[in-house]
Amino acid sequence: MPDTDPVQLASLLCSKLCHDLLSPVGALTNGLELLTDEKDPEMRERCFELLEQSARISTDKLKFFRLAFGAAGGFGDAVDVSEAQALVDALVGANERITVNWALGSDRLSKGAIKLLLNFAQMGIEALVRGGTLDIGAEIRDGAAEIVVRATGPRIAFDETIGAALDGMGELTARTAPAFMLYELAQAGDGGIQYQKTDEALLLGAVLPEQSRV
Repeated sequence: MPDTDPVQLASLLCSKLCHDLLSPVGALTNGLELLTDEKDPEMRERCFELLEQSARISTDKLKFFRLAFGAAGGFGDAVDVSEAQALVDALVGANERITVNWALGSDRLSKGAIKLLLNFAQMGIEALVRGGTLDIGAEIRDGAAEIVVRATGPRIAFDETIGAALDGMGELTARTAPAFMLYELAQAGDGGIQYQKTDEALLLGAVLPEQSRV
C-alpha cells in the first residue's frame, strides 16, 4: 500500500463522499432557483417533484455512506443485514436498468463485513453503466463472513486502479480510497479480498473472520 496515514485516507474518503453528493445537492439548489422565478402552476409542480427526488437521493446517499465509510450501525459489533439491504436498494432506486438479487444466509454481520458488502455493491452498481443484474450474497461459514457481489451486464466498466487498490497496490486517490479502505479492513481482520473482471461480469469476493472488530 502507498506510504500514507489514516488522516490522509480519511481526507480522501471525505473528498469521495462530497464528489458523489455534489450532483443531487446541486440539483436541489438549481430547483430552488427555478422555483423562485417560475410562475406557471404546472412547471412549479414539476419543480417540486424534482426537489423531492433530489432530496431523497441526497438522503439515501448520506445514509449509505454513513454505514459504508463511517461508524453507523449502533453500539454493538454487528449490524442487521436488512439495514444494508435497504441502503443498497435505495441507492439503486428508480434505475430500472439494474435488477438486484439477494441471497442472505445470515441476519447479522460484523460492521467490517457490512462495509465490505456495501462498498462492493457500490462498485458493482458503478460497473453497470448500461444496466444489468447485481447479485449480492452473504453468509457466515466456519466462523467467517463470506461476501460475494457479482455485476453482470454489457460492457462492464471497472477502473483497474480500483482493482489494484483492492490488492493494496497503486496510487492512493479520492477515487481509489474506498478500495484501499477495504484492503486495510481485510488485512486488519485477517481476511482477504478477491476480484475478477470480464467484458460482461465483475466478481467481488471477501472473507472476513467474524471475531474481527474492524
